[in-house]
Amino acid sequence: MSIVKVKTEGGAYSIHIAPNLLQQVGTSIPPDATSVVLISNPTVFGLYGKTVLQSLEASGKKISVFEVPDGEAYKTLETLNSIYTFLLEQRLDRRAVIVALGGGVIGDMCGFAAATYMRGIRFIQVPTTLLAQVDSSVGGKTAVNHPMGKNMIGAFYQPIAVDIDTTVLSTLPEREIAAGLAEVIKYGLILDAGFFDWCEQNVASLKALEPEAIGYAVQRSCELKAYVVSEDEKETGMRAILNLGHTFGHAIEAGLGFGTWLHGEAVGCGMVQAAELSARVCGFPQADVERVRALVAAIGCPVTAPDLGTDKWIELMQIDKKAEGGKIKFIVMPGIGQAKSQTVPREDLMLVLKKTTQKR
Repeated sequence: MSIVKVKTEGGAYSIHIAPNLLQQVGTSIPPDATSVVLISNPTVFGLYGKTVLQSLEASGKKISVFEVPDGEAYKTLETLNSIYTFLLEQRLDRRAVIVALGGGVIGDMCGFAAATYMRGIRFIQVPTTLLAQVDSSVGGKTAVNHPMGKNMIGAFYQPIAVDIDTTVLSTLPEREIAAGLAEVIKYGLILDAGFFDWCEQNVASLKALEPEAIGYAVQRSCELKAYVVSEDEKETGMRAILNLGHTFGHAIEAGLGFGTWLHGEAVGCGMVQAAELSARVCGFPQADVERVRALVAAIGCPVTAPDLGTDKWIELMQIDKKAEGGKIKFIVMPGIGQAKSQTVPREDLMLVLKKTTQKR
């Protein structure tokens, strides 16, 4: 087992990474827990619910199960309210623990429910998608979507543990693997040029989920995110660089309708757009733009953005959480392994949108 430590003002916890870890989730339940609620969706629960339940039951706590519909389209206040209703019906007290078994949608909603039920109870992340394992389960960002924007209603709230079972990835469709690998690539682009090089060299092994390669990718991604989150828990500075490609990507998701493109697919395409923007505003080499484009394509993500129309692009990006005073901020790269946040001239943004939404 690999263990990555996260230390923030909101709490310190361990990320456990190992094959077949679902069988040990119960060991993460605190001794003083009064009860445990396992929250999942029908797809994930059908695959792994029995294994996780057996592990949780070994903890000797009262266990209840709640399922929410599967998909980004259900990451809403309505679904969140159904979770609150279940917690109240079960009479959960402040020493109860929520276990989030699923991808980013489940993890985000469970985290927000935990943050707000009785003003805060404990929760454990058990991510079952690659994207959730390397990104959304770590760092304490919790939220639901609003029709006007992604993750606009939420809270920073840290889990007490993250249990990552790498063997569950074998049941994911290819699109989900590609979406997760986009976030893996992101860490190399913003923080670790050597890791980006490694991803280029091992892309076939990563797509094939070869255990050694995918295990290292998950561990290194978690180490890099843990470093950033420990430095800047609530995104007042450095943590913003984790949003490389996200301003473009969130606009794609909202513009097409949540769930049309997977989050990681939109971010992958958004990173290509961010690379093009970086070439215009901070000297990112054009040869490296093409490296980004080639690697995003190689993992199976789109590299050409949908044509939302210029006005819609701007409208959606202005709603983005990183916008300040109506000005859109982007994460740009002076070079691979380097990233910063800045506003950009409108004419440069327009040129990038024109270039990246055309058929290549």
